[in-house]
Amino acid sequence: MPTAAAGPEIERLIALLARLPGLGPRSARRAALFLIKKREQIMAPLAAAMRTALEKIEICRVCGNIDTQNPCTVCTDVRRDPAIIVAVADVADLWALERAHAVNARYHVLGGTLSPLDGIGPQDLSIDALVSRAHDPAVTEVILALNATVDGQTTAHYITDLLHGANVKVTRLAHGVPVGGELDYLDEGTLAAAIRQRTTF
Repeated sequence: MPTAAAGPEIERLIALLARLPGLGPRSARRAALFLIKKREQIMAPLAAAMRTALEKIEICRVCGNIDTQNPCTVCTDVRRDPAIIVAVADVADLWALERAHAVNARYHVLGGTLSPLDGIGPQDLSIDALVSRAHDPAVTEVILALNATVDGQTTAHYITDLLHGANVKVTRLAHGVPVGGELDYLDEGTLAAAIRQRTTF
């Protein structure tokens, strides 16, 4: 019986698409077929955009964001508050905060979180650069916008200890009941965090 329904070029396209997050082999086949059917409207512009991205995208030397300019658009925006640095684990977290229009500050991408089991230590992250930026007299607050996981909290505590000598307020994201959340559907850890971090009404 035949093992492939298409030529090697198409099979390679499917295999590459299957590596994208959220796409398995079947979804990759559907995506590849859609791209092939819409060669002129989608595939050609997508290929051109990817070529441009390969040539122009850089990692910001200040914050670690991904952009087509260096320093990035966020770092060069004079309307942002230079007194606040939001530390995030990954560029995806930075982009999520930007989509939410939650803060008008500068960012610092750590490049992950501390994870001894995975062999990720402080030297593998840009923690030293964050501490250096925090010692700038213009900076008054560092917001640790890290995931509420064991690794995220370990990283937050580690950074807090390092920033003890800097003249900055260190804050973190609130943990607890999400907007629109119903108590009956929340896990015990989220409920306990919400009770511990309750605020005056």
